[in-house]
Amino acid sequence: MASLLWTVFISVLLAIASGAMSATPKRPVDVPFGRNYKPTWAFDHIKYLRGESEIQLSLDKYTGTGFQSKGSYLFGHFSMQIKMVPGDSAGTVTAFYLSSQNSEHDEIDFEFLGNRTGQPYILQTNVFTGGKGDREQRIYLWFDPTKAYHSYSVLWNLYQIVFFVDDVPIRVFKNSKDLGVRFPFDQPMKIYSSLWNADDWATRGGLEKTDWSKAPFVASYKGFHVDGCEASVNAKFCNTQGKMWWDQKAFQDLDSYQYRRLAWVRNKFTIYNYCTDRARFPAMAPECKRDRDV
Repeated sequence: MASLLWTVFISVLLAIASGAMSATPKRPVDVPFGRNYKPTWAFDHIKYLRGESEIQLSLDKYTGTGFQSKGSYLFGHFSMQIKMVPGDSAGTVTAFYLSSQNSEHDEIDFEFLGNRTGQPYILQTNVFTGGKGDREQRIYLWFDPTKAYHSYSVLWNLYQIVFFVDDVPIRVFKNSKDLGVRFPFDQPMKIYSSLWNADDWATRGGLEKTDWSKAPFVASYKGFHVDGCEASVNAKFCNTQGKMWWDQKAFQDLDSYQYRRLAWVRNKFTIYNYCTDRARFPAMAPECKRDRDV
């Protein structure tokens, strides 16, 4: 028995040394905002709290504000805990997204569309590949996102992009390169978040305008978690690719429990899916045919 245990121990050490094993995913922890992020504009509209482990973005009739990651990442797991603008938030958009810097850009979007007091927020997600978007899906959240912090995260690897809300998968965008659909794989992305006015479209298609008498509008953030393969904006490949936890087989597809949770979200909370919008898209997008099997 002792010799068997020693053999197993040596095997584990060799696997770690060779990079065949990767660290298991860790729960996000609060870190100072400035470790991974920096403000991008209207610095006076960002308020720092609790040693920069929490920040607040504010929007008034003059400007909103936002921040971005210092690094660019090619695959990984990225999450943020956000508390949305409370009260009458019609016309406002709180965004958390990843985007490349090239003209044919790739982008992975969370957009939270504000609403009149008492009406639910709408969460819109979108995926751009090679500069092409128009892949919107919209859901109602199953909680009030203004009352407490909730976690919003993206898992992005060579096989899939998964949007999570509090660890519940709400959307999967599979790598459908075999169907002729471009997939983000060679353009590093920065992480962005912003609070801005979009009352020309955000609430009921622009019918509900921002009530500036309620300004400033404030969204709060903490849990600035980044676990990705950092690269220059020109990099096409990362030397840790295939070695991190989010690259491993267990994260190349959802498990059965996650698929059930995804079905629950689709059946109870989805209010728009571009895949079923025949008026806008008479010809179904190729990736939607695979999406029906999810």
